[in-house]
Amino acid sequence: MTQFVLVYGDDRIPYQVAYDDARTSRVAIHVNPDGSVSVDAPKGFNDSTIKSAVQKRAKWVANHVKDARERYAHVRPKEYVSGEQVLYLGRRYMLKIIPVTGKPTAVRLIGNRLEVQSATGTPEDIRGRVRAWYRVKGRDYLARRIDNLSQSLPWVTSPPPFRLLEMSSQWGSCSPAGEVILNPHLIKAPRACIDYVLVHELAHLKHHDHGTAFWKLIDAHAGDWRKAKHHLDGLVELLISE
Repeated sequence: MTQFVLVYGDDRIPYQVAYDDARTSRVAIHVNPDGSVSVDAPKGFNDSTIKSAVQKRAKWVANHVKDARERYAHVRPKEYVSGEQVLYLGRRYMLKIIPVTGKPTAVRLIGNRLEVQSATGTPEDIRGRVRAWYRVKGRDYLARRIDNLSQSLPWVTSPPPFRLLEMSSQWGSCSPAGEVILNPHLIKAPRACIDYVLVHELAHLKHHDHGTAFWKLIDAHAGDWRKAKHHLDGLVELLISE
């Protein structure tokens, strides 16, 4: 990857460029949920061509970066104490900390509560247990949804391998070898938002860029994906901050 800086007024916005063999005609600019900027460019484009293309959309980039940063500005870090809210599949649950003297049992979702036993009661211990619970739930739920979607999407012959990886600016990615990588924080999002991300990444098995053919495939198989994406973008600071 190559890094450049977009200058717009008093703003200096860094962006990373990835060169894509499959892309042939234009650059694609992405303002990620955390306010970082990435650009996909055809492999043959030189630096000045890429910089010129990004500069032409400088106002759009600056406005979207500002919006993303403002969403993050008011987020309060979690204290991991009883009474705080946690998210799971788009629903809010109350965190309940249960002190124990022996070995804590597994985290349990009971009614409207997420019950976490802890011998120490420290935020670090509780945070670790909650995050481990999210990873287990995320792996199970996402595996089932990938299996189900793979049966309904005509270009997918079998469920691809996938793994979880915490990312600050992406919900998922698909490697050239066909491995799907998903952010474990995604399990906190509503089901429709999760399905949008999964169809998006599975579509990369057919089109590895974000060209016209890719978005036509998304339009045909992801339902009202624009609504789901907008909803997910609005939740990003809540989902990733936990």
